[in-house]
Amino acid sequence: MDTLKGLARAKELYLDRRKRVKELKAQGKKVLGYLCLFAPPEIMAAAGILPYRLRGDIKEPITKAHDFVEPFGCPYIRNLFDQDLKGKFDFLDGLIMSHSCDMVQRLYGIWTLNTRPSFKYFVNVPHTLAPWSKEFFKRELIFFREKIENFSGKKISNDQLRKTIKEYNTSRALLRKLYSLRKENPPLLSGTETLQVLVAGMGIPAEEFNNLLQEVIEEVRSRGQGPLKKTARLMLYGSVCDDLSLIQLIEEGDACVVIDDTCIGTRSFRHDLPETPDPMDGLVMAYFDSFLCPRTDRGPGSARFHYIADLAKEYKADGLIMYIYSYCDPHKFDAPDVSMSLRKEGLPSLILDDDYSLTNLASIRTRIQAFIELLS
Repeated sequence: MDTLKGLARAKELYLDRRKRVKELKAQGKKVLGYLCLFAPPEIMAAAGILPYRLRGDIKEPITKAHDFVEPFGCPYIRNLFDQDLKGKFDFLDGLIMSHSCDMVQRLYGIWTLNTRPSFKYFVNVPHTLAPWSKEFFKRELIFFREKIENFSGKKISNDQLRKTIKEYNTSRALLRKLYSLRKENPPLLSGTETLQVLVAGMGIPAEEFNNLLQEVIEEVRSRGQGPLKKTARLMLYGSVCDDLSLIQLIEEGDACVVIDDTCIGTRSFRHDLPETPDPMDGLVMAYFDSFLCPRTDRGPGSARFHYIADLAKEYKADGLIMYIYSYCDPHKFDAPDVSMSLRKEGLPSLILDDDYSLTNLASIRTRIQAFIELLS
């Protein structure tokens, strides 16, 4: 273990995303890479496996993946596939994917055929909320649990699964506590620092992450000065934002990012995983019912977006930036309704379209600066 603590440790884990996981791998830990929470990490962790959420590299041009998939698809998923083709994920013992979107579903066969992981599994996820779909998803998670048991050689008891869920709920509670420090004006923690902590937690065991979160919370509360006060307080909305570049770009100007609604942000820890007699029911409730991902059909109308405005108001955000990847149909289909819902609440929004490269950095900077000036 490194001797760095708190924010310094989080920054180190962010900058060298593979160092710690390779250390654990050398100690005999099995590591499974996964793309989305629809394949619950609690199930993997309960079997003694390290769930490693795959992260993109915005500075790595997509080259090899173009030989296998057309460029008219999610650039984030293609970036991950490209990294695997280049051997960047050679420390993994297997790959877990789920039907988070159609691009992932269609790429699963191509990906696993060409990288040939020693273990692979795909979790089917329904798109509509209905009693039958919840039963279907529970059955899928039972199959997933059985596959993980066979892979690990370890039977996952309900007691062990409950214990693991409790550990992950501790992470969720600590993250909510960490985020609450951003309600201050100025916020005690910058958006850049927050994202480093989130990404650091994607590749270490839950217990280790909880220790890190406690160190960060204590450090932030005790340090003399946090980020400087800015004119605008912003909320960030979108899919997977796992690179600092965009938030740094925003916070280099006269704004700070105080809250988010992203896949690795508040969507993943806003609510605890409920305790249920059968822990599998709690997993269904948390990752299907309550996980507010645009890929799941929740019916027409904008009422389903009220929580976004509620979050913005809770953190006193002046406006919202939607950072949406090119060809991300679920988020793009929702974008007009999200904007309309926010407009009714008096919250302006800005939509940024990017191919997970920020090659159009100058244009994005200009649009962000204009948005901040509009808010001021």
